[in-house]
Amino acid sequence: MALDELKSALPDYAKDLKLNLGSVIGNSELPQQRLWGTVLACAIASRSARVLTELEPEAKANLSPEAYTAAKSAAAIMAMNNVFYRTRHLLSDPEYGNLRAGLRMNVIGNPGVEKVDFELWSLAVSAINGCGMCLDSHEQVLRKAGVDRETIQEAFKIASVLQAVGATLDAEGALAAGG
Repeated sequence: MALDELKSALPDYAKDLKLNLGSVIGNSELPQQRLWGTVLACAIASRSARVLTELEPEAKANLSPEAYTAAKSAAAIMAMNNVFYRTRHLLSDPEYGNLRAGLRMNVIGNPGVEKVDFELWSLAVSAINGCGMCLDSHEQVLRKAGVDRETIQEAFKIASVLQAVGATLDAEGALAAGG
């Protein structure tokens, strides 16, 4: 299982990550589509080739073709939106908020899966990319749709653990290559 491969690849100093990886994915109470869509979107957003290549086959096996594509779409569109909206928010001139974005975001309106799942995946990717405006926006949509805070937190727990695992493994790989 890919999860075991990732856990065994982590160094001893990252024992907490090993335990958290097992609990946020291995013991998640999210339905399979929400879980594995979140895992895939976050693995992509982590920018860690190791995390993505280890987890993608299992995600693909647990998702319908439509959900697999939608999770990848969530990672792609949020990679753009998180930079755009985070920048708008960080600029001190509020007039940028009044300008038309002029960017295509059609997949958000028609993701090919249940809107709630796509919103959850978008929120998780936004957590990795650090866009407060996007986090607030997706959280509000999810809450209005009746999604509880525990489910939303489950998504950003997965995001945080996968990001940390990717950063740790990439750092260890760089150190090993340089040594």
